[in-house]
Amino acid sequence: MHMVAQQSAAAPSETLRQLYLTLLESFGPQGWWPARTRLEIILGAILTQNRTWRNATLALKNLRKAGLLTWRALRQASLKELESCVRPAGFYRQKARTIHDFADWLERTLGGSLDSLFSMKSARGRQQLLSLQGIGPETADAILLYAGRHPLFVADAYTRRVLSRHQLLAATADYKSAQQFLHDHLPADEAMFNEFHALMVEVAKRYCRRQVARCEECPLRRFLPQGDTQRLPGPASMFRDRPAAMANESA
Repeated sequence: MHMVAQQSAAAPSETLRQLYLTLLESFGPQGWWPARTRLEIILGAILTQNRTWRNATLALKNLRKAGLLTWRALRQASLKELESCVRPAGFYRQKARTIHDFADWLERTLGGSLDSLFSMKSARGRQQLLSLQGIGPETADAILLYAGRHPLFVADAYTRRVLSRHQLLAATADYKSAQQFLHDHLPADEAMFNEFHALMVEVAKRYCRRQVARCEECPLRRFLPQGDTQRLPGPASMFRDRPAAMANESA
């Protein structure tokens, strides 16, 4: 595997540590996941699939106005009512069904207790979530990391893009292999996984964009292999839109 030019002798764990510390110094703590309750984190993880966090926020506001931000209310709501509320998040029929089924599953299987879910070992809790239609690996890991404080790195498209451009991952690396790489070379620290994922999303949205990388202004520029800098005229976009969309590749 190719390492970054300036740290060719460094182990992947040290390179990742340097990337993390540089991003933390540059951007500061990101404060993820912005939500009032664990329920809102879970709903946000579902609603932001293939959409921006802005869209998910609109859907959450609708659910709050409708008085549906409790597990009991979600179970009792009709699918039509849920669909109306979550429409801004796109794929609203599928997401309404996923939310309803999650609430129903939690009540039937665990007596409505999130503590019971999150007290499971990570592998078991993940298996349970993945058994539910509409919840894939990225959403399951976001729920377990951000709501359950499990050390599971959310190796989303943003993270894979940054790491592949720094030649730490192959450009074709999938979610599973990227997550395994991160788990192999980082300490199993929930707080670090939380912050590092958020920082990866931030640097990808500001500089390491899909179509063209704004490397010249990126704080990680010095870690790039020589000759890999891609330039784009004009100032870098400094907007924030967090959390990122799950599997959203619009940025």
